[in-house]
Amino acid sequence: MSAEGMSAAAPLIAARDLVLDFHVKSAFGAAHGLRALDDVSLDVRPGEIVGLVGESGSGKTTLGKAILGAHRPGAGRILYRGTDIAALDGAGRRPFRREMQMVFQDPLSSFNPRFTIASSLALPLRLHRICPEDAIPATVAALLQRVGLRPEHAARYPHELSGGQLQRIAIARAISVTPSLIVADEAVSKLDVSVRAQVLNLLNRMNRETGVSLIFITHDLGVARFLCHRIAVMYFGRIVEIGPTAEIFANPRHPYTRSLLDARHGGSGHVATDADETALSIVDPARACNYAARCARRAPECLTARPRLDFDAAGHAAACFAPLPPASGESVT
Repeated sequence: MSAEGMSAAAPLIAARDLVLDFHVKSAFGAAHGLRALDDVSLDVRPGEIVGLVGESGSGKTTLGKAILGAHRPGAGRILYRGTDIAALDGAGRRPFRREMQMVFQDPLSSFNPRFTIASSLALPLRLHRICPEDAIPATVAALLQRVGLRPEHAARYPHELSGGQLQRIAIARAISVTPSLIVADEAVSKLDVSVRAQVLNLLNRMNRETGVSLIFITHDLGVARFLCHRIAVMYFGRIVEIGPTAEIFANPRHPYTRSLLDARHGGSGHVATDADETALSIVDPARACNYAARCARRAPECLTARPRLDFDAAGHAAACFAPLPPASGESVT
């Protein structure tokens, strides 16, 4: 589907105002709430690849797992083809499980070490009744061929394969049930550079051939630039900027996005000082910009109000009261 077609299509999945808290205990045993998602909204259209980028702890994986139903948000909606799946219990969500699959960061830990590859690929085929029992061996062989592996890999165990081979098999397992959405969580971060390129090309090809939508979670902006149609930048539980990939690189508007791009070349953003932390210690975090302590462009308004994501005609938005000026036209590499 073309970029114009995707932008005009109704969302396949639409997260609206998601809030999710984790209850954690301190070293002294006191329990407190940790807000992992803070009023997050995100659309993913049919056939679209959306990248979620940001530092560790930004909420990327939590958002992906909430969409898949592994975490239940405390507030907000997750609309899949118009149905609020966040409001469903386990039984109500069961019909949607085939539609949404996940590819994990560590391919070895995502497979049962006692199962052969054939058994691991056959399991979802049986569970979702994809094909008759006598057709399963041929279907498994076709899946392996589709991801660039040979039929003899079916008889091997996970520990007998490389990380790149296992990640290909994880992708084969995900597409075996013909899902509409795949969430890939740091799916290439543990792979060598050459193998990483092969897996990215495979994901790109699967997207083109099947029209499956992807939420691609990564801390690597270069990887996101290669694969994704749009990029959403997350910081401490909020989306601070979102837009077409080319626009994010050519014209970053949020200071945090700029700091991420600069860090790729050895630069660094504004580092919080004691004065920054003192200023923020008296501010209600529910009302302030969550990037204010680190932001060199911080204005008084940033400490008293939360900036909104307001989209322009190009579908680009930054939650910032003092956005960066438009770039001169040169892309940030």
